[in-house]
Amino acid sequence: MGNKKQGINTICTHFGELKDEQFKGAISPLYMSTSYAFEDVEVKRYPRYFNTPNQVALSEKIAALEHAEAAMIFGSGMAAVSTALLAFLKSGDHVVLQKTLYGGTYNLVVEEFEKFGISYSFTDGLSSNDFEAKIQENTKVLYIETPSNPLLTITDLAAVSKLAKKHGLVSMIDNTFASPVNQNPIDFGIDVVIHSATKYMGGHSDILAGAVASTKENMERVFHLAKNLGGSLSDYTVWLLERSIKTMGIRVKAQNENAQIMAEYLYNSKDIQAVYYPGLPSHPDHELAKSQMKGFGGMLSFELNSTIDASLFQKELKLIKSSMSLAGVESTLLSPTKTSHALLSPEERANQNIADGLIRFSVGIEEAEDLIADIEQAITKVKN
Repeated sequence: MGNKKQGINTICTHFGELKDEQFKGAISPLYMSTSYAFEDVEVKRYPRYFNTPNQVALSEKIAALEHAEAAMIFGSGMAAVSTALLAFLKSGDHVVLQKTLYGGTYNLVVEEFEKFGISYSFTDGLSSNDFEAKIQENTKVLYIETPSNPLLTITDLAAVSKLAKKHGLVSMIDNTFASPVNQNPIDFGIDVVIHSATKYMGGHSDILAGAVASTKENMERVFHLAKNLGGSLSDYTVWLLERSIKTMGIRVKAQNENAQIMAEYLYNSKDIQAVYYPGLPSHPDHELAKSQMKGFGGMLSFELNSTIDASLFQKELKLIKSSMSLAGVESTLLSPTKTSHALLSPEERANQNIADGLIRFSVGIEEAEDLIADIEQAITKVKN
């Protein structure tokens, strides 16, 4: 299990690194081989088996960060999501998912699960009663995402964990928005933690990866499916991701601070209609977020006043980039209706309270005053 006594930056920097025994280099060596010996070896290594030296070392780092016994890395966040879910679900089973989910996860469920004979229900709300109301005799998994994408709603980790244990279910969480820096769901009893490592773990908008962390027993189930699905990650990307995680602690804490400043600025702006950020006392889940998060994260969403065209506003920004993804060191924003939730119907988006003018804002590490100045000049141009 990960060493909780060591600080987050120490774990990010040192845990699970490979030692360069030959030349004594300061960083992990990179083993690019896709073919390893099978005679007279303890481990028969093969990239698709998730057990090359770099893959194993990085998995140990991620397990330590999430206070888990074991972890695995995947070729994308959706590879991690799909493999984790299908490892615990089979034909005839049922899964309960919260209604506010990443669009890709939602699409996976509604477009593919019927082919596997797996039924599903989405909650009406996010309370434990909402989840319990959807549990059936054949339910096997409870799946949550907190903070949620894109409205930053908060789900009670301890309550979901308690409910899952009461009914003998496996609880899963997409912990991408929080990152291990801000939230460790396993400490609240959640069974399986999933990440799009493309986001805060990668942090530089140049890596595509996913991760799953849990007990050794649970990860054995994940592995047995994963090796057949083939969603492994190349060792070069593994090496780059290990490099990136070294600075995750300081990056995310800087993004937390900036996001709080930006949320407060937007909340007090006469040009902004609504702001969604759990660090604001006005957020309905603020107290819950305080109880289970170490920081409120670098993600927020907001709606401009109806008189300001959201699309034109984004085109006038000079510093903040329009971008499909999130969590890089650079600040970016997007319209969920055109990107992450574009495949949802207007009715489905409305059911999740995702307005057409909603803007998701991934706050980077720039100076907050420069980000504020960029937003103000863009609003001024659009209003004129």
